Amino acid sequence: MLAVCLLLLYLGIVKKFEPLLLVTIGFGGLLSNIPGVEIATGNGLLHLAYEVGIETGAFPLIIFMGVGALTDFGPLLANPKTLFLGAAAQFGIFATLLGALGLTELGLMDFSLREAAAIGIIGGADGPTAIYVAGKLAPNLLGAIAVAAYSYMALVPLIQPPIMRLLTTESERKIEMVQLREVSKAERIIFPLLLLLLVALLLPSAAPLLGMLCFGNLMRECGVVDRLSDTTQNALINIVTIFLGLAVGSKLSAEQFLDWRTLSILLLGIVAFAIGTASGLLMGKVLNRISSTPINPLIGAAGVSAVPMAARVANKVGLEANPQNILLMHAMGPNVAGVIGSAVAAGIMIMFAS
Repeated sequence: MLAVCLLLLYLGIVKKFEPLLLVTIGFGGLLSNIPGVEIATGNGLLHLAYEVGIETGAFPLIIFMGVGALTDFGPLLANPKTLFLGAAAQFGIFATLLGALGLTELGLMDFSLREAAAIGIIGGADGPTAIYVAGKLAPNLLGAIAVAAYSYMALVPLIQPPIMRLLTTESERKIEMVQLREVSKAERIIFPLLLLLLVALLLPSAAPLLGMLCFGNLMRECGVVDRLSDTTQNALINIVTIFLGLAVGSKLSAEQFLDWRTLSILLLGIVAFAIGTASGLLMGKVLNRISSTPINPLIGAAGVSAVPMAARVANKVGLEANPQNILLMHAMGPNVAGVIGSAVAAGIMIMFAS
């Protein structure tokens, strides 16, 4: 297990795979596996951080507030159709949930409904959401789920392009999209308020995640609490990220992580991510057929909520097919829609599996 934690540190430091989380998770895992060190048990700092920040859900929620403060919903508001791409990409979450339950029924795996729901959320490619759901539904699998979620987020540039090329034609990848319209300040302020009220009233279990996302975004857009927005985007999210990573690392003890179920979680996670990417692409093809303005299906792959990496990958693949094809801002629409979609999917999982 010490070797596994050193591998996480190597991936974070040398390969720069999600270093903010893999470095802290890996180091927390080292501390929790050194014989005689009590920092991850009892009254140890890492165990207390886990109880205060993960068991209560506080750390993922605070990070979601920071994500909201960093997120520009302008591309989504300028082209609301891309909301469907973000929604379609969440299909991987539910497909993996059903797959895990089906394999359990066949005797090939051994997951409860709560555990299958927590594993499925990896398909949203949203680390804080995965940690939040795992903390609520399957704390015994938290370490494996967190490592899988952040590893696949880091591997977006490797996992997504082959799927994108397989499911789209050369002519589809060359499609150029019209320039986005300017979004007014009033629209930017009203959107997080309207989003929260609509979703919270219909799905109260999604309100904590979505509420913090919307609050962070409102601070960003309203223009009257710049100091609070700046603190949320920088100091606060950085401090919480440190303790979140260490707390998750405290759950990488050998008896919890070195288990055949960990390998199953890693396999199911990549299946969830691949299905989510494919679903977004296929929805992009459908929208291109029925829309009055051209839509490049590649932006559908950005519907997984790995912000902004998935949008950059869509832009890169588009530029390979057509050097004049700048898709980055268009891809940011489904990308931020994916953040909303993963929060809603998390609410659905918690509501039905609790």
